[in-house]
Amino acid sequence: MTEERNLLAEFSRILRELLGDDTISLERETTREDVKNWDSMNYVNFIVAVEMEFHVTFKIADVESFPNVGSIVDATRELVLKRQNFSKKS
Repeated sequence: MTEERNLLAEFSRILRELLGDDTISLERETTREDVKNWDSMNYVNFIVAVEMEFHVTFKIADVESFPNVGSIVDATRELVLKRQNFSKKS
């Protein structure tokens, strides 16, 4: 749970910086429609910022189908774990 809270806090920080809105606080259920000015261009910028911050790369099909922030959290966590497990095997 703490890991999820940390990801949500980091995602909130990233989106606040992108949109210049210090009031943004993302939850698992949050969708783009819930956040003022979170249009498609800012969504792409957000995804790229998350990829850079966490050193992950999402599949385009996944990016196009994320229904809410929780799905992005889950995908990020999965990719980070895969990277960590791969590093341990090397």
